[in-house]
Amino acid sequence: MASARTVIITGASSGIGLALAESYLKRGDNVVGNARTMARLQEAAASLGNPENFLLVDGDVGRPETARTLFDRAIAAFGTVDILIANAGIFIGKPTVEFTEEDVNSIIDTNLKGFFYPAQAAVAHMKPNGSGHIIAITACIAMQPNAKLPALMTAIVKGGLNQAVKALAIEMGNSGVQVNAVAPGIIDTPMLPDDEETWAFLRTFAPNGRTGVPQDVVDAVMYLTDSTYVTGSIMTVDGGSTAGTW
Repeated sequence: MASARTVIITGASSGIGLALAESYLKRGDNVVGNARTMARLQEAAASLGNPENFLLVDGDVGRPETARTLFDRAIAAFGTVDILIANAGIFIGKPTVEFTEEDVNSIIDTNLKGFFYPAQAAVAHMKPNGSGHIIAITACIAMQPNAKLPALMTAIVKGGLNQAVKALAIEMGNSGVQVNAVAPGIIDTPMLPDDEETWAFLRTFAPNGRTGVPQDVVDAVMYLTDSTYVTGSIMTVDGGSTAGTW
């Protein structure tokens, strides 16, 4: 990019979030990384060589005060925020009757509120500036449910976020703020078990018989944040999982 931008990434301590942080830092951008604990963020920063332009802000992103702190700290350190990537999320896949109240609340707090409050803060900051990108990391299984992996709460929340992205993109309209989502399929991250039997099963979810890696999602996100025209888009990165049945 011609000049450094400032990127807020939630869930930045591992997996897709850490890969995003590394890629934007390599571009010379400023990154504000969020996770629940400072210890995990410090481990992530150490793995990247503790870059000076990687600002660590811990806290529960499902709480409005954390979202406000993220933007306040980012603006104080770097002057403005150009990109928000709402990446923090949890996945619980099991039959509907087995979901507990704790499961439901955890998913709502992290996946729904963890998008809404940062997005709300982003709109308040970016709209007056006349530019900015808001990216939600959702899930392809919310677009194409699969009987092999029941996940009703993901369908409710991540499916809702896919629609929310479109609604917010329309609301932002001619403001200069672009709003998009990336909907991954099965991505090899620490969130998933590492035994071969599980991965053999997970490879059956895409017609190409493969699973993805964090860089696949990074590439999609960077395309969207480099675009000056794309908004209201849900980009699947799923090996064809949402293309139909096979």
